[in-house]
Amino acid sequence: MSKSIILPSNRETVSIIVALAIWLAVTALCVGFRPEHMWLALLIAALFFACRTTRKTVVALLPFIIFGISYDWMNIVHNYEVNPVDIEGIYQTEKSLFGITIGDKILTPNEFFALHTTPLLDFLGGFFYLCWVPVPILFGLYLYFGRQEKIYLHFALVFLLVNFIGFAGYYIHPAAPPWYVALHGFDLNLSTPGEVAGLGAFDDMTGLGIFHGLYGRNANVFAAVPSLHSAYTFVAFIYSLKARTPLWIKLFLAIVTLGIWFTAVYTSHHYIIDVSLGILCSLLGYIVFEYGLMRIPSFSRFIDCYASYVSR
Repeated sequence: MSKSIILPSNRETVSIIVALAIWLAVTALCVGFRPEHMWLALLIAALFFACRTTRKTVVALLPFIIFGISYDWMNIVHNYEVNPVDIEGIYQTEKSLFGITIGDKILTPNEFFALHTTPLLDFLGGFFYLCWVPVPILFGLYLYFGRQEKIYLHFALVFLLVNFIGFAGYYIHPAAPPWYVALHGFDLNLSTPGEVAGLGAFDDMTGLGIFHGLYGRNANVFAAVPSLHSAYTFVAFIYSLKARTPLWIKLFLAIVTLGIWFTAVYTSHHYIIDVSLGILCSLLGYIVFEYGLMRIPSFSRFIDCYASYVSR
């Protein structure tokens, strides 16, 4: 039998079947089963059993798969069921720290930008915001298929760790985004649907309706702190400096990261406070992983084994 089509071991077979069964069962019972869950499970299984190369790819992508599952599973217990939602407090804090005085009024930066939009910034903002998840995943695939497996795993696992830190923040301090205050004031309405806010201008300009589709399915609008939009491409940029990457990739990631930070505030999806805490999450995840976990011998050996397993 060709080396490339070696079937998984019994242990690997049992592991993938049990893992997929647990994921689907918990999702169906606690979140709500959707057709895409089954299609994704079938895709993962097909790739896992197809051949050794695709099996290695599935295992390498586990941090991103776990990220998607954990994000979905936050619907099991919403953050506003755990702690009170901050609506007015964060708004007033933003105004006191970063307020812009216009005549006799003090505006938050979000309110200021809402009065000073331009078609160019609307278009660029939409482009930058579309990059927040696809670009880090594509960067990870670039590293992996470029035979930089170990640095890829560091990036992918830090990406996952940053998400866990950010998700914890959602539950510790549920908070409303700026657009919520603009539309609904300081009263709490848990049934408020997702809102495109300033990103709607991109949809109107292009006629694509991308952000209306994305935010129309947002089940929890009170997860603004920290801004993980501000974290993802920043993590990718950090690892572009550590990996063997051409200058244009580093520059692209830097520009997209800065663009996302600006757009988050410009479109009223996040306060500057949220963006700053998202950046802090990125740095914290990086430091904990590289200077904490990687200095634990058993964890370092695990990463070596993981890298060896997924090496192409």
